[in-house]
Amino acid sequence: RDKQGRTNWSRPGEPEEGGSATDLQGLIVTDGVVSYRDAKEDRQAVLNVAADPDRGVRAEGQGRVRGAPVRIAFAGAAVKPGRWPFTADITGEQLVMKAVGTMDRPLDTDAMTLDLTAKADDLKRIDAVIEAGLFQTRPVQLTAHVRHERPRWTITDLKGRIGRSDLTGRLTVDKKGGRTLLDGEVTAGQLDFDDLSSAQGRAEAAALERRIGPRLVPNTRIDIGKIDTTDGTIRFKVGRVVSAQGASPITGLAGRMTMDHQLLTIGDIRMSLREGVVTGQAVIDQRNGAKVPKLSVDLRLRGASVLSLSGETRITGRVAARAVLAGMGETVRAAIGRADGRIGLVVANGTLPDRYATALGFDAGAAFMGDSGKATLRCLVLGVAMTNGTGRADPLIVDTSRSRLDGTGTVHFPDERLALRLTGAPKQGATLRLAGAATVGGTIEQPDLVIPKEVKSVGNIFKSIGRAITGDTGPKAQNAACGALARQVLR
Repeated sequence: RDKQGRTNWSRPGEPEEGGSATDLQGLIVTDGVVSYRDAKEDRQAVLNVAADPDRGVRAEGQGRVRGAPVRIAFAGAAVKPGRWPFTADITGEQLVMKAVGTMDRPLDTDAMTLDLTAKADDLKRIDAVIEAGLFQTRPVQLTAHVRHERPRWTITDLKGRIGRSDLTGRLTVDKKGGRTLLDGEVTAGQLDFDDLSSAQGRAEAAALERRIGPRLVPNTRIDIGKIDTTDGTIRFKVGRVVSAQGASPITGLAGRMTMDHQLLTIGDIRMSLREGVVTGQAVIDQRNGAKVPKLSVDLRLRGASVLSLSGETRITGRVAARAVLAGMGETVRAAIGRADGRIGLVVANGTLPDRYATALGFDAGAAFMGDSGKATLRCLVLGVAMTNGTGRADPLIVDTSRSRLDGTGTVHFPDERLALRLTGAPKQGATLRLAGAATVGGTIEQPDLVIPKEVKSVGNIFKSIGRAITGDTGPKAQNAACGALARQVLR
């Protein structure tokens, strides 16, 4: 088979036949040799084959699977009518697979039952044998019970481990109209997302982060252009998410993946957090031969808290958010970098240190007098209107019992660069109110607050002292319409 999938064992335009056979009465093969070369899956083998009524059917030889040397061995009973037991082994340092089973008739792979075990340095290496469209991972071990009744494969009692992630499940694989149809369920008691990438992929991701800094939006590939003959539905459930980088805020995950002619819908998403839940769906559309997929997401966060999302903090409040975005790109990050849509974030009914609240009102005097207790965080409301990867903040408001902060500006994806201008005003008299505005640059993960020189200059401070003495500290801030603003950005 060449890289384009053309073979010299099938006729153009006709479906490939399986290994069905008539009821043979016997088989003798002497000094047989099979040479197999497959450029599409990067595998090859040369096997010596023999068969006789005394020792049955035997085949053994050497081969390579994605560059890894392996030894291949097959043994079956003597060929005669009736059920036919067999074993098949692939053995190497990077790949070990063993099948023990029975064919309904000798050499009839279209009707057989077998128990399969597999161990490899990477799930993709196993896929080079079974051709299921799998991906690169950390080292993997799998066991399964398999029944094949052409054209359907039924896989039950699937159990395995990828890295430190475990999984169980079932899967049926059917063939119809030249397409592969999947239906199955997969459950992971524990999942580390890093287990679902190769060592090379993790190294490239780490090198990218060192070069450009940390990013909030992941660089996960979403190109499904090569999955062109597979449809079906897989339901998934994860009991616990873990990470080598520390405790994950995700405590559980469930959903349903449906593929229909290169339209992949990840629906019924339910991501449980320590507090709160994320629900919604994501759609990857690469139909009609599109070279670049389109990603559409509609995700909503409910019931979370500031503490549960950010860890140790002196700010409290309930958190809600929604993102409705659509953009084109080969990765999630690239698609968001070209996305249109909107993002909304609300924090409400919380508290924060009193000096934080006064600082938000640009009251430098009160901010540096030390904590005098707690202030109420009435709401933090952020709405971002996205156009071609650039988000415009409208509104950006932090409203407390002591002050109100208003902001304008943009956030640019995929580099997640901030360009915000902030102004604040107190709701009561200010001890030392500074005039002017602050700016926020940097990135979402590493923001950089800049107080302009003219705001914090000695002259400006003396002017503020003068205004404080005369009682002229400027207009007072008014309460924001928190409820209406929240409904606006979360709609």
